[in-house]
Amino acid sequence: MLTMRKTASLVLSAMLVTLAAGCGQAATSPAASTGAADKKPEALQTVKFSEVIRSVFYAPHYIAMEKGFFREMGLNVDMNTAQGSDKGAAALIAGVADISLVGPETAIYIYNQKGDKTLKIFHQLTMRDGSFLLSRNPVANFKWSDLAGKSVIGWRPGSAPQMVLNTKLTQEKVAQTDVITNIASTAMAGAFTSGKGDFIQVFEPIASSLVKEGKAHYVASVGQEFGAFPETSYVATSDYIKKNPAVIQKFVNAVAKGREWMQTASPDEIAGALTPYFEGTPKDILIQSVDRYLKQDTWPAVPELNAQQFAALQQVLIDNGVLKPADRVADINAVVDMTFVNKIGKAE
Repeated sequence: MLTMRKTASLVLSAMLVTLAAGCGQAATSPAASTGAADKKPEALQTVKFSEVIRSVFYAPHYIAMEKGFFREMGLNVDMNTAQGSDKGAAALIAGVADISLVGPETAIYIYNQKGDKTLKIFHQLTMRDGSFLLSRNPVANFKWSDLAGKSVIGWRPGSAPQMVLNTKLTQEKVAQTDVITNIASTAMAGAFTSGKGDFIQVFEPIASSLVKEGKAHYVASVGQEFGAFPETSYVATSDYIKKNPAVIQKFVNAVAKGREWMQTASPDEIAGALTPYFEGTPKDILIQSVDRYLKQDTWPAVPELNAQQFAALQQVLIDNGVLKPADRVADINAVVDMTFVNKIGKAE
């Protein structure tokens, strides 16, 4: 039986003061050319944006920033990294972020708290888990049963990557795996290289960096092994979406342009565009990271969270004990609004 170090929960209230205090320290999207020199630039509307972690998993967003697609839409993206979907959701509730990139499960958690504010998912950026399983020692012909009796440095309870891994271990009937869930995401790689854990579950570019440095060995893509799963979404409060529909549409259109640009760009061009967001990461590592995510069909052509995917998401939450069957959200429209995705390319 899978053992856990912590029980799953979404804690918001304790973070609000910290998040509010940290507001204003975010990085702003790099400047981009906006047309003819004699054309007076229009004022940009600033969007306070919180990403869950920094990872190549979210490449279309960074491309949209670096290539100036947000600015073309009249938006200035003021970005910070929350280091957790719970913190990204808290930022929205506290009003220190307008839009967050988080696990869609956060919208369900907040909805079931029956508070004053609710969150809505308006764009599904990824359709696979973005983590990779690495081992301390080489593993030939890896099988999930190889994790029996071993320890894995994983993600916090209730997070999407933790639940995907847990569900996969249950499906494969793997017993007595100790998944360590009490290490902060920023400290996971360091804990592993210091000798903790037999395996580690990490995102790119950390996975490729650990392998290149000889500190870990590639074992498996959790996303490929698990299959389609709506892991990361753009979310905002229902109030913000209602008051700023034009901003949401422009934001969605810009991200779509980022993904479209990636479809025809070379790996070298993509890595070059990502470099400002991954300082110190060699280009070959960025190329490797992008290639892995492209091969597992990470970014859907139509970034929509549909009813079937929403049902699959809720079943994973139920299977992991973080959502009671009685609390299943019956009406997808209560936490999902795909009207903006349906208008991509039609409204600028």
